[in-house]
Amino acid sequence: MSTIHVVAVIKAKPGKRAELLQAFQANVPAVHAEDGCIEYVATVDADDVGGFQARFGDDSFVVVEKWASLDALKAHAVSPHMREYAARAKDLIAERAVHVLTAA
Repeated sequence: MSTIHVVAVIKAKPGKRAELLQAFQANVPAVHAEDGCIEYVATVDADDVGGFQARFGDDSFVVVEKWASLDALKAHAVSPHMREYAARAKDLIAERAVHVLTAA
């Protein structure tokens, strides 16, 4: 299978995005150290783009990921540091949508 791309749209509870991003960023070094992690970064709406932009909003961020294989992504999903992050973040998240993609 080809490289796996993940786009995870995370909506924090109102006013909790900064706290949620802090928990996310604390976990990033452990994720980057995983076998098969190519990219793992939190992104937010860019400013001054113009009218063609569809914004996610002030309470949201989008995680952009790239993995060498589906097996690497699956291992990531059950890793101890991701379980710990999920426990820390669960009360801060209002909504989450994870999209797993491959090249067309």
